Amino acid sequence: MKINPGYRPLKSEMTNTEGANKPVQQKTFSDVFQQQSEQKTKDELNRQIKEIQSQGDRLSKSMTIRELTIYRMMIKRFLEETARRGVTLKETRGWDRRGRGKRYKLLEEIDSALLSMADDLLNSEQGRIDLLGRVGEIRGLLINLSF
Repeated sequence: MKINPGYRPLKSEMTNTEGANKPVQQKTFSDVFQQQSEQKTKDELNRQIKEIQSQGDRLSKSMTIRELTIYRMMIKRFLEETARRGVTLKETRGWDRRGRGKRYKLLEEIDSALLSMADDLLNSEQGRIDLLGRVGEIRGLLINLSF
């Protein structure tokens, strides 16, 4: 019995042609760079949150001015970072009711997850932040008394 060398089963032909029609999409350099940048930012902010929480625990154990100052600076740095990365100032031009040109400056929310992370931190550390506010008030009163 002779076997025809040109004979191929129909099933294998279909699978080969289906795979050949699908285009391969590769990410561009800017997409990869942006994705890596976002991941690095999230990792950095998560690290800062953990440091703030550990500093808050240290502050609750030993209430010293040094611990309070460190805690306050950490929160300030974190909030500045999230505000800088999470929100941008967008300037647009428009017209008012009388037809005059007007410039509008809008805060545009870039990363809502980043801003929600900051809100979660503020909610979890609310008692300590209230304490910082009271300490700041007391410091202000002392400065007013001395001058």
